[in-house]
Amino acid sequence: MKAVSCSNAQLELVDLPNPSPAKGQLLLEVVRCGICGSDLHARRHADEVADVAAESGYDGFMRSDQQVVFGHEFCGEVLDHGPRTRNAPRAGTRVVAVPLLRRGKDVHPVGLSKAAPGGYAEQMVVEQSMTLPVPNGLSTEAAALTEPMAVAWHAVRRGEVRKRDVAIVIGCGPIGLAVVCVLKARGVRTVIASDFSPGRRALATRCGADIVVDPAQDSPYAAAAGHGHLEKASDAFGLAVGTVEKLYKARLPWWHVWRAAEAVGAATPKHPVIFECVGVPGVIDGIIAGAPLFSRIVVVGVCMSPDTIRPAIAINKETDLRFVFGYTPMEFRDTLHLIADGKVDVSPLITGTVGLGGVAAAFDALADPAQHAKILIDPKSPVQEVS
Repeated sequence: MKAVSCSNAQLELVDLPNPSPAKGQLLLEVVRCGICGSDLHARRHADEVADVAAESGYDGFMRSDQQVVFGHEFCGEVLDHGPRTRNAPRAGTRVVAVPLLRRGKDVHPVGLSKAAPGGYAEQMVVEQSMTLPVPNGLSTEAAALTEPMAVAWHAVRRGEVRKRDVAIVIGCGPIGLAVVCVLKARGVRTVIASDFSPGRRALATRCGADIVVDPAQDSPYAAAAGHGHLEKASDAFGLAVGTVEKLYKARLPWWHVWRAAEAVGAATPKHPVIFECVGVPGVIDGIIAGAPLFSRIVVVGVCMSPDTIRPAIAINKETDLRFVFGYTPMEFRDTLHLIADGKVDVSPLITGTVGLGGVAAAFDALADPAQHAKILIDPKSPVQEVS
């Protein structure tokens, strides 16, 4: 079969043996596969990512000198199934799958390990247990975006964003745009998106952002003014003293009133939930410095370089800092159905399609933030340049 392999940062169209499904696995014909930011990182920084993964407890991540087939955002049609596979979907059924593959006792991430080749190929193998049929006549292109949208769904859930909260998305690359889409699908009323690129700001508007900011001109935090956020430490001091003074003058036992307010969540100052979707050194510290007090920051962007923050500022502001990774199988399934039910529109994210012969050119195109968000691979397409 034809596939695109990566070795020593070089992408090459190669002929590989057709994969064979083991017990509990399905063989798919790849119909569409998205190019992910993780693929871009792995191409240039495989050894650094592998070292971090090994330190975290997984030692099977790809190394730069290995030949690896990328691709973990895919939709395919069932061709065959492995031995003793029960109730396998019929041949021709379109499916998506959580990109994890069992090899013996070990489980590997599809498309990011030599042990689990991905969807930059005509065929691939997936776990039947991780596979879901594409519902409701959903388009193949939209179904292929289930995986990156599941990352956004997980991030938004971890952010615990309520409908009346202000959500601020810093960085409108593919994952930032996905976060915007999911926030609006969850009914968040005020979503502010910030990016230097005019093209990405336009895409953020199409994805549903209520306010779009060029950070070279304006502050995304200033755009959230008027929602009752505390901007300075003196504001917090004044709120604490002023609240007790009012209750004291009303001859109320302020501590009882305060406890009652805490029990229903009314004692927590209003604050935005901020999603860091850039992954560049200095961004987290910049958010901590610029954001209002008590802000919750959800780090979604993957920074592959050492970074520095000033803990004293985060402490003084009592900033809540959360990091997210991946999603659960349930979140993956829920995301697929959100897209299929029309609650999340992923069409603005898809900005190009290429064949296997155009993958290297697509990687180059994705280096320009003004041009593309999500490029899909169609293994049957002859297209070698993305416009």
